[in-house]
Amino acid sequence: MNIEIWSDIACPWCYVGKRRFEAALAAFEHRDDVNVTWRSFELDPSAPREREDDRTAHLASKYGVTREHAEQMHAQMTEVAAGEGLDFRFDIARSGSTFDAHRLVHLAAAHGKQDAVKERLFRAYLGEGELMGDHEALTRLAVEVGVPEDEVRDTLATDRYAAEVREEERAASGLGISAVPFFVADRAFGASGAQPPEVLLEFLRRAWAERSPLSVVADGATCGPDGC
Repeated sequence: MNIEIWSDIACPWCYVGKRRFEAALAAFEHRDDVNVTWRSFELDPSAPREREDDRTAHLASKYGVTREHAEQMHAQMTEVAAGEGLDFRFDIARSGSTFDAHRLVHLAAAHGKQDAVKERLFRAYLGEGELMGDHEALTRLAVEVGVPEDEVRDTLATDRYAAEVREEERAASGLGISAVPFFVADRAFGASGAQPPEVLLEFLRRAWAERSPLSVVADGATCGPDGC
């Protein structure tokens, strides 16, 4: 079964959702038969490489609330994250474009390191104050988890994987995905949001149980293990 997860590195609920999905997958009876792919989604495709205002000010402006209210929102999110074993540091977070980070996730997939890079970027952005538009930071983080440095630098210096990121964003739009995280099973079942592990587990079980068998519309001469 193929699970695609649309998410953005700048999305705190996406990191929480990652932890909750991991817990659900660990409890899923057919977990060894599940292939997970991370898909690109930018919360703000027009974001500059780095925003001049701090994250709290941006949050207050985005939702039309006071700075004090925005600080409370961050505190609540930090508490939720802590419950999943995550340490969020909104006080040092540097917001901006995540486009290049998404391109690196594609590069990582080519080396079998997609989940590791996704995890490292989440932690760097939400807990360590790393800027996702900083190529030196992105290079260091990707190399840290085993992606070849020369390929990382080449990717960031060119438009490599840019088309793939845009295609995944178009696919999200085509599927009606407007907020993340969003989990899709075999392009047939979806689950929106950082649901509790038990909800995501039920999502996995239902998707597995209702998989459609292959419909053979033509049958002709073939070769198999026992001969032709």
